[in-house]
Amino acid sequence: MTEQELLSLPADDYMDAAQQRFFRDLLLAQRTELQERISSEFQLMREFEPSSDPSDLGTVEEQRQWQLRLLEREKKLLDKIDEALERISRGEYGWCAETGEPIGLRRLLLRPTATLSVEAKERQESKERHMREA
Repeated sequence: MTEQELLSLPADDYMDAAQQRFFRDLLLAQRTELQERISSEFQLMREFEPSSDPSDLGTVEEQRQWQLRLLEREKKLLDKIDEALERISRGEYGWCAETGEPIGLRRLLLRPTATLSVEAKERQESKERHMREA
């Protein structure tokens, strides 16, 4: 099933077996791609031969820290993908964790790991902004 076919399905089909299979396949493909990127980055870091030039050490360390932060973000995304796959297996995928309402196909296509509807996410972000400002 393509994204266009998915979006053309009737609203009554929301999160039926075919849609769950579509998102499961999408998440598994993203998971595989992410694992390959993480593995590749780790391999590059392992193969790196440090320079003996002291002027290069600062730059090298800064790049290494940047790579580690990137890998940490990718690991968090990998965890979110695994959580989304678990929600699919429990039949909870596609439903807002806060309201129980549908998250929506368009939002899930943009962010397949979403757990909140757009409205619930906006409320959460508004609360977070308010807490920072207080």
